[in-house]
Amino acid sequence: MAHRIVAPSRPHPHPDPHGQGLRLCRWDADSDADVADWLRGLADPEFRRWNTPFHPVTDLDAARASLRAKAEHAAEGTGVSFRITDAVTGTTLGHIGVNDINQAMRVARVGYWTLPEARGHRVATRALALTAHWALTDLGLHRLELGHALAHDASCRIAERCGFPYEGTLRGAMWEAENRDAFRDVHLHARLATDPPVNL
Repeated sequence: MAHRIVAPSRPHPHPDPHGQGLRLCRWDADSDADVADWLRGLADPEFRRWNTPFHPVTDLDAARASLRAKAEHAAEGTGVSFRITDAVTGTTLGHIGVNDINQAMRVARVGYWTLPEARGHRVATRALALTAHWALTDLGLHRLELGHALAHDASCRIAERCGFPYEGTLRGAMWEAENRDAFRDVHLHARLATDPPVNL
């Protein structure tokens, strides 16, 4: 019998991932604190250096609308977005999402960012490891892809550390920073459900 992926809508069919000092929680568009953290992350210069969102988020109203769109994707079963938090304090540390879920092919893409104060503490590495395990077990995916701008060496190291080997370079596959008229190359990494476990 084929494995059926359950859409990650509310109420959540699976417990939110936690471990390694982190808890991954769903973003709440009705929470002013969540909206402010979301805006701060997307406005961060380091985020903007490596990412050019399809829909720019420049104020609180746009941030709330963006989070509501994320919730709609979850309800449709095409994506799920987690707020990375400290497991003890609940402080927001960043974001990680499983996006473009193709339930027929059991494949999706993962993306993440961390807030400035969370960098240098392996937050992205720990969050990616948690999310990959969740996506490839609880969510029932077979393949999880990770793409990053060619020069983003930190993301390359995080991917390799979490068992996402480099698979190739996608030419002109993403916008240049804040420029929708120019394109840059992307490193493609991926992890399969059948890959050996990774010890961080």
